[in-house]
Amino acid sequence: MAQATLTVWKFNSTLGAEQASVTLQNLAKENVITVHDAATVSWEPGAKKPKTRQLTSTKAAGALGGSFWGLLFGLIFFVPLLGAAIGAAGGAISGALTDVGIDDGFINRVRDQVTPGTSALFVMTSDAVMDKVKEAFAGHEPTDLIFTNMSGEQESALRQVFQD
Repeated sequence: MAQATLTVWKFNSTLGAEQASVTLQNLAKENVITVHDAATVSWEPGAKKPKTRQLTSTKAAGALGGSFWGLLFGLIFFVPLLGAAIGAAGGAISGALTDVGIDDGFINRVRDQVTPGTSALFVMTSDAVMDKVKEAFAGHEPTDLIFTNMSGEQESALRQVFQD
C-alpha cells in the first residue's frame, strides 16, 4: 500500500465539498481510490461557524477518528475564538499535529480560505488511479488545493490533473 496522503480541497459553494464527497465514496466503492478517512466543512453565509461532518461510509471508516477531525477543526475554526484561554495546552496540541505536516501555516491557510459561503473536503487517501479520479471530479471544480503532504513533484502533478 502506498503512503496515505492528506489533501484539502476548497469549493466556492457551501455544497461543493458534500457533492465531491459522494463522488469520492463512489470511487472508493469502485476501488479507484482508497479512502482512509474524510470530512467536510460547510460554512453557510451569515453563520458564525461552519458545520463539519466526518464521512463514515468510507472503505476504512474512521481511520483517523472523530477526535482527530474534532481537534483539527477546533484548532482551525474555534480556537481563535478562545484566544489566550488555551495557553500552553494549545501549543502542545498543535505541536503534535506538526508531525503529519499540520502546522500553523496549514491552520492559517485553511482558516483564511474556508470562509462563509464556501466548503472544503479534507481527505486521507492512497492508491488513486488519477485519470479516473480526474474524470469523476470534472464537474465539481474545486477552486483550490489548500494543502497536501505530498512531495512537491506529486503535488504539482495533482494540481495539473485538476487544472486541465
